[in-house]
Amino acid sequence: MSRETEAKTETAERNGQAAEAAAAAPVRMDAALTELLLEVSAEVTSTLDLDQVLGRVAASVRRVIEYEIFAILLVNERSQDMRIRFAVGHMPEVVEAVRVKIGAGITGAAAATLQTQLVNDTGADPRYIHALPGVRSELAVPIVWHGQAIGVIDIQSLQGGAFTPAHRHALELIAARISHAIENAKLYRNAVTRERTLALLNDISREMTSILSLDELLTRTAEMVRRVIDYDLFSVLLLNSAGDQLEHRLSVKRGEHIQIKRNVPVHEGITGAAFQSREPVVVRDVHEDPRYIAINPGVRSELAVPLVYQDRVLGVLDLEHPRKGYFNERHARTLATLAAQMAIAIVNARLYERVARAERRMDRDLRIAREMQRHLLPPAAPQLPRLEIAARSEPAQELGGDLYDFLPYSGQRWAVAVGDVSGKGAGAALYGAVASGILRTQASHHPGPGALLTAANNALLQRKIEAQFVTLLVVLWHERNRRILLANSGLPFPVLATAAGCQQVKAAGLPLGMLPGQHYEEAELTLAPGDVLVLASDGVTEGFNPAGEEYGRQRLEAVLRAERSRPAEEILAAIFADLDRFAGGAAPGDDRTVVVLKSR
Repeated sequence: MSRETEAKTETAERNGQAAEAAAAAPVRMDAALTELLLEVSAEVTSTLDLDQVLGRVAASVRRVIEYEIFAILLVNERSQDMRIRFAVGHMPEVVEAVRVKIGAGITGAAAATLQTQLVNDTGADPRYIHALPGVRSELAVPIVWHGQAIGVIDIQSLQGGAFTPAHRHALELIAARISHAIENAKLYRNAVTRERTLALLNDISREMTSILSLDELLTRTAEMVRRVIDYDLFSVLLLNSAGDQLEHRLSVKRGEHIQIKRNVPVHEGITGAAFQSREPVVVRDVHEDPRYIAINPGVRSELAVPLVYQDRVLGVLDLEHPRKGYFNERHARTLATLAAQMAIAIVNARLYERVARAERRMDRDLRIAREMQRHLLPPAAPQLPRLEIAARSEPAQELGGDLYDFLPYSGQRWAVAVGDVSGKGAGAALYGAVASGILRTQASHHPGPGALLTAANNALLQRKIEAQFVTLLVVLWHERNRRILLANSGLPFPVLATAAGCQQVKAAGLPLGMLPGQHYEEAELTLAPGDVLVLASDGVTEGFNPAGEEYGRQRLEAVLRAERSRPAEEILAAIFADLDRFAGGAAPGDDRTVVVLKSR
């Protein structure tokens, strides 16, 4: 005989001796019970921790009955069965696995009838459930609260006839005293669980709203749901573009991502039922539900919750578990709360992805447009015997509204044009391209600068492009005699730098594309060798520094006086260097275009 068997036999003998003593002296036991019951009441009501309450009950019972196998089973109202909540002498796998239906077995009979069940020969009682080998006696006492069984105290013995009426009486008195404490502890535990769940849901909701990638959101949701509800398989099914099927967008099985390629019609399956009803669907046993679509082997229970945003169902969250009856209404409420937040997060993530795609497409289009605009500008200035030409245009944004061009004329003549379109960005760039094309077309007839501006104005007005205009300055250079004719439609007056100093070349006119019937006056001058003529858009002279000071014509003239003797390219570089120093690192607020003409 093993030491364990000997110990159990000795315990059974002591129980038998205790039973005989209790039967012989019931009055003495009742007196001891009175004191014990007072102590039990004080002990079990001094804590709201359910585990502590049940542990103290077990200790109190041992003071009356020296048991070897002890359990407290509590009723699950939803499933109408009992599970072992506290045990002594039971194997862990038995504690985990045992589910006793109300009315089944000796403990189930105690719960169903609200009557104590004393069985001193389990072999002769067909109700006995053989959970442990060698059990001969069992005493099951219901724990009753407001006329309903909330649990059972169950004592078993390897000794036949181990329990007496005195044991029964003592255990019934203890059970009567502890029901209130157990119910309070359960309520407290539920309240604490709800509070923790709400706090966790609040944290999860904040985290969800911060995720703007849909794929990342779905992955994180699978992780976050597991923090509040355990599952075997988690799936997110989203409504397809046709609106007739739910597509598996994400599935996680035991922590691993898996691919489920099967779509579910919105009128089929448990997920379809949740989609149609717009309410959570809890299935205790999928084998008994004809709606179930078998995808994941070994599933017994399923929970499907719709993702609803502004009365529109986006999809369904689906949880599956191998245990029958695992999911309950509390799980459904918790997941429904998460689903509401997730639906908002999905809409935000989709919107962000659409905006991101649009921005990427716009960036790509802007890069292409900027490259095209760069190619619309002349690749190099013409090389003329008596005139150096240097030009640069810097847009304030991805696309600019400034332009310049060099147009060949007959008779050793060249036209140089500088323009500034109203506004900035893509609209200004497109209008500038139109204006540049018109300018080249009209220049092919070799008109004078004034006539060229008049023809361009009429052509732009024919296009009827509202709220757009362009200021344009055209200089016609005569190579033989160094003579210049120029006409202006609103660009800043050009600056002439000679040995005598700097002066403006005044020529005025209304911008092109505004009013019909405009004629533009021409100014004439002759450049001596070394003279410099600078054509600049208003983004140069009207630029501001961070202190709010305007660059102005005087600063431009100061650079020309200092740099006039240098080649045209170096003068141009000096102008832009001075503009950058003046700006102090700040980005320009307008496009900047400069063309330098230097006679030689």
